[in-house]
Amino acid sequence: MVFANPTYLYLLLILIPLVGWYIYKLRNNQAALQVSSSAAFDLPQASSRKVWLRHVPFALRTASIALLVVVLARPQSTDNWQNSSTEGIDIMLAIDISGSMLAEDLKPNRLEAAKDVAASFINGRGNDNIGLVVFSGESFTQCPLTTDHTVLLNLFKDIQSGMIQDGTAIGLGLANAVSRIKDSQAKSKVIILLTDGSNNMGEIAPVTAADIARTFGVRVYTIGVGTQGVAPYPYRTAFGIQYQNVPVEIDEATLKQIASVTGGQYFRATDNASLKAIYAEIDQMEKTKISVQQFSKKQEEYKSWAILVFALLLLEILLRNTLLRNIP
Repeated sequence: MVFANPTYLYLLLILIPLVGWYIYKLRNNQAALQVSSSAAFDLPQASSRKVWLRHVPFALRTASIALLVVVLARPQSTDNWQNSSTEGIDIMLAIDISGSMLAEDLKPNRLEAAKDVAASFINGRGNDNIGLVVFSGESFTQCPLTTDHTVLLNLFKDIQSGMIQDGTAIGLGLANAVSRIKDSQAKSKVIILLTDGSNNMGEIAPVTAADIARTFGVRVYTIGVGTQGVAPYPYRTAFGIQYQNVPVEIDEATLKQIASVTGGQYFRATDNASLKAIYAEIDQMEKTKISVQQFSKKQEEYKSWAILVFALLLLEILLRNTLLRNIP
């Protein structure tokens, strides 16, 4: 048992002067009778039970005050931490958020389609440690590995094109994802890399990043997003949004090489359905045991104490007005 407001327990000190005042008052209320001889009182007399029971109302009042202080301190059940082992793997998602991801060959566009499908994938893997890295001209970690998928999904919703410098730094994004997962203790460490272009920025070549991933036992699944041929791309003009067909240029050779070097697989998503099918296939990957620390929430316990306070006060009132009533 713990208390949310333990400082209120200091109020129990007021019981000391309260008891002292009661004893003082009791002594002063004793009647005195002067007689010439006390011989008549020397015979043993049967003491009435009420003489002793007259203290019960005060005892009930004192106990009620003490319990009321306990209620104010908010007693709670003890917090419990429990370690358990569940089946899961560690997965880092590396998603391209460059300007070309706004092309609308996937609906409503490549980036939003990638977010929606990835969110469904995350919801279906409740026991996995999953993290998120985004990249365009540079890369940063949106969410480290976590089993708290509610937080991850909330951060997922916030990503959008234009957050960082535009471009496509595939090698930098992959290297960042590797740095986040390399120290994992899981036997299966996976990166899902999604992009719609070819590497044109960053200090790290994609194949070099793949070699680093292989060194740390990380398997990389690469996904090229975009239809065959050309795709409609929105442009802002003085007359509103205009569309222009732009060629789809995905460096499939490099993506295949990344997958091959790390023992993964390359996929091509030309529409929403094929993207969902790709994640469904990846979802069939092997699982391994990970340790999960679960926390049981605090339970408020003040209600039973409050009911006891009410019961004691009610009992005191009944006794004062019936069996232990004072007659003037």
